[in-house]
Amino acid sequence: MALEIAPGARIPVDVLSREIGVSQTPVREALTRLEREGLVRKEHLIGYSAAPQWTRKQFDDLYAFRLLVEPEAARLAAEHMTPDVLRLLEAVAADMEHGEGPVDRTTRYSRFARADAHFHDEILKISGNEIIRSTLSNQHVHLHIFRLMFNTRVTQEALEEHEDLLEAFRAGDPDAAATAMRHHVERSRDRLLQAFE
Repeated sequence: MALEIAPGARIPVDVLSREIGVSQTPVREALTRLEREGLVRKEHLIGYSAAPQWTRKQFDDLYAFRLLVEPEAARLAAEHMTPDVLRLLEAVAADMEHGEGPVDRTTRYSRFARADAHFHDEILKISGNEIIRSTLSNQHVHLHIFRLMFNTRVTQEALEEHEDLLEAFRAGDPDAAATAMRHHVERSRDRLLQAFE
């Protein structure tokens, strides 16, 4: 997440296992998991490498898609919202802001990216549209966008926008939920565009 391993750089399993002080098996298992998340690539006869950063075209395509589907998912989620589900969503949001964890900035930022992905996934789950949910989940959107901009401003602004979403869900207002999600995705896009300047 902090790009300590440069995008595209090789990740030799033997060197990494020696540095960490573990056998190669858990290192390979971890790299396989990161490969599924799109953060690591594996090439036959070459091995593992850190995934390259997204191109501007990939970024633009992703945000065009997000703006097509996430506001609708938020609208559907507001229609399906129950008090129990709302409490769960509020707990996920609170964990993102106040969750326990190490004070190390890199770890905290990575944890936020995963918690942010969880928050969005819960909204998609509540929406009841499994096609939207699985399609976005397979893109690992949040891990890639947080790699572009390793910045605490991103996290604070996202938290404020999430609160706007929660307010729409508390009010049971599908149109306000769609508007809040559209605003959040647009603001996220605008913040992260700096990574291409």
